[in-house]
Amino acid sequence: LFERAAALEKAGFAPRALVPVQVFPEFPTINPISQGIAEVMARQARLGAWGMIPIGETEPISLNAASQIRAYLAREQVKSVTVVTTGFRSRRTLLVYRAVLGDGSVQVRCDPVFGPMTPERWTGTWHGIQEVTEEFLKLQYYRFYVIPVLFRIQDAGARLG
Repeated sequence: LFERAAALEKAGFAPRALVPVQVFPEFPTINPISQGIAEVMARQARLGAWGMIPIGETEPISLNAASQIRAYLAREQVKSVTVVTTGFRSRRTLLVYRAVLGDGSVQVRCDPVFGPMTPERWTGTWHGIQEVTEEFLKLQYYRFYVIPVLFRIQDAGARLG
């Protein structure tokens, strides 16, 4: 993922990369292990301009992470993002980010990254079948439960406000 972000940066598609890193729930500080891993990965990928976005991991994690990233993007006045994510997670990621950033203030694109397990080869191993099945089920969970609940909450808030 870091290598793909570095390639987008070098090609002129992204002036900087933003890396979500875990914060401890008890303290507003970045988890030093998450920070260290991000620093090593960015250095190895030769990623130039990058920064960290502190994320508290609360279920549903993808939705809450996107909400926290939305707040950061608003503060920084970012108008477009390309989310770099693992290939089999990309549909869910795009669904969530478009739902959370769907007010039109931020344009969202997704750049899926596939490793050795590709759409053509995932059935070749038990781990491939397991990963695709898990991501498919998570996609359905977000599509049919999490996102509709989000919109019901937003609609209720709009009626009250």
